[in-house]
Amino acid sequence: MSDNGCGAPVGGVALADVDAKGQAVIQGVVRRGGVPLSGAYARLLDDSGDFVGEVATGEEGTFRFFAADGAWRVRVLASQGFTAEYDITAEVGKVIDLQVDA
Repeated sequence: MSDNGCGAPVGGVALADVDAKGQAVIQGVVRRGGVPLSGAYARLLDDSGDFVGEVATGEEGTFRFFAADGAWRVRVLASQGFTAEYDITAEVGKVIDLQVDA
C-alpha cells in the first residue's frame, strides 16, 4: 500500500475476509450514487472525540478498524465537502457494517 500524503494507507479491505472472533470490528463501504468511492477517508475517534486512526478507501470503497469494546465514533470524509459521523458501540466477537452514501 502506498502513502497518499496524509499518512493513511490507500487500498481498502475485502470485507468478506474478517473473522471477529476475539475482536470488535467496525467496517464499511463508502459509495456515491451507488458506486464505491475510492479516496474517501474513515477516521476512528474514541468516546472523548480524540483521533485514534484513519484509513483511505480503495477501489471498492471499503474501510475497517479493529477496536476495543465500547463507544466509538467513525467520521467519514469524501470529496465535494462530504462529512458524516456515526456513533458506534463495539463488542468483541461482533462486526459492525456501515453503509455510507456520500
